[in-house]
Amino acid sequence: IYVAFKALLHTFAEIVGKIILLIFFAISAVIKFIRIVLNDFIIPFLLKTIVRFFTASIDYLQNIYPKIIGYTLDNRLNAITLIVIPTVFCVFFILPRLGSELIPEVHQGEFNLEVAYQIGTPVEQTAANIEEIEELVKNIPGVRSVSSRSGVDKTATTKSEEGEHTAKITITLDPVPDMKDKELEVIENVRNIVKNISGVVTKITRNEMFSFKTPIEVFIKGFELNKLKEYAERAMSEISKVKGIVDLKTNLKQGNPEIHITYDREKIAKYGLNLFQIANLVKNKVLGDVSTKYRDRDRRIDITVLLKEDDKKSIDHLKRLIVNPDQQIPITLASISNIEVAEGPSEIRREDQERTAIITANINGERDLKSIIEEIDQKMADMHFSSDFFYELAGQNKEMETSINSLVGALLLAVFLVYIIMASQFESFVHPFVILFSIPLALIGVFFALYVTNISLSIMTYLGMIMLAGIVVNNAIVLISHINLLRQDGMEKREAIIEGGRVRLRPILMTTATTVLGLLPMALGLGDGAEMRQPMAITVISGLVSSTVLTLIIIPTLYAIFDRTEMKKQDATETEQLGDEFVSPFKA
Repeated sequence: IYVAFKALLHTFAEIVGKIILLIFFAISAVIKFIRIVLNDFIIPFLLKTIVRFFTASIDYLQNIYPKIIGYTLDNRLNAITLIVIPTVFCVFFILPRLGSELIPEVHQGEFNLEVAYQIGTPVEQTAANIEEIEELVKNIPGVRSVSSRSGVDKTATTKSEEGEHTAKITITLDPVPDMKDKELEVIENVRNIVKNISGVVTKITRNEMFSFKTPIEVFIKGFELNKLKEYAERAMSEISKVKGIVDLKTNLKQGNPEIHITYDREKIAKYGLNLFQIANLVKNKVLGDVSTKYRDRDRRIDITVLLKEDDKKSIDHLKRLIVNPDQQIPITLASISNIEVAEGPSEIRREDQERTAIITANINGERDLKSIIEEIDQKMADMHFSSDFFYELAGQNKEMETSINSLVGALLLAVFLVYIIMASQFESFVHPFVILFSIPLALIGVFFALYVTNISLSIMTYLGMIMLAGIVVNNAIVLISHINLLRQDGMEKREAIIEGGRVRLRPILMTTATTVLGLLPMALGLGDGAEMRQPMAITVISGLVSSTVLTLIIIPTLYAIFDRTEMKKQDATETEQLGDEFVSPFKA
């Protein structure tokens, strides 16, 4: 186990690092503690009947187990078929149907409703609107408390995500045994309330233990803003059709109203005016111009000249602005330009120096992240972007790929280190190779259990597989080391395999049983945060059980097959050594 996790510590991504430090030592301590309690206290006093039943079962298995090994040794093709069929079934049927997610969603009985009104909404109006939503949310059954914060969000990363038009409502639920179903029910009721409110964009978030991106993020990149907005709207329409998508929104929000002044160069030339002077005059009149400074002892105070507030109240006042105050015939701004109110961009986001529209969404738990991403990818590909535009899929999907690739690398490194250690202990390359077959035998049970329990592949399940790489080989090591010991004492290979399996059956089953019992509370999903622990526990238990059963049947057969070549080499070496010893006296 130590070697497996040592490999992980050198390869995990940042997200995995936050998880592994919280889990590894806690799990090890709990397993050790439960073993001590079971062995020293519970078993002697409370489980005598179970112990007698278990002992009788072990005795019965020890009587029939030699017959099973004998059959597999005589019918090796049938034994190999026993692992080939479930392996093919798992690879081609079960594995493609397993979902994938970054990390299981933890239902803590508390979530946030992030609200955004139209940009420019004053904070007083935002707070008043939020109070109305709070009153509606409080009436939902199961809601214990509601709190809100209106105004600037210090955690926001862009201008469109912060400001007086934004607010966050924190909703806390009453504690109930089945918090997951209750939380999903309340979230659905909240969404039904806010979807009928016009002019508001909402998003459901949770207080995460770890910092992750939004589950769904789609980047559309290109230069022309109007075309970028058009593609983003089309993509929003297509993504909204995907089942399981909620809280869909984009960063291309409605901008602040702006006054656009378009000058008529021909009229300016006709009146003998200068475009630069006119533009500078308009800017100074609206924003102000520092004409001089007032000196007050050692201080200098700017004196700014600008239009009166009454002259800036409407666009009509601006149209009547005189642009040639030093001439006899006054000329208004409206006579040499076109003045209109238009919408300006709220922000121009760039990713890798490219103008980017970002579409984000959450998932409601009906489907796994992997299947949703695949469907979105297909819909985006069907949009057929022009050559100067393209899209990227990011969010938790990208984090998931990075983390899983890191974990797979850690798993392979763990297997390699385990093999090196066993090769040095057995002084053989064949026996450790046979022992490593315990790992794929464990994965058969893992994939089947995840499919039956409807658990997606995630960081927690991969951590369980890495634990298995260091656990499941122990049974095969115990079995093969005892077989080798019997053969060193002169027993024939077939007899040694049968006798070694019979003798080591009890310790192998007892070791497996104690580990399974130690992880059983985690697998049952009891207590807060069970969503994080349960996938790993089910992975370890199912892998350990399947590996133990198949190891006791398959590993002896594989040992008999692969050890044949090694024994021939050893016999040849021994014959050569005996020949040298026989000839050497005559040489002397």
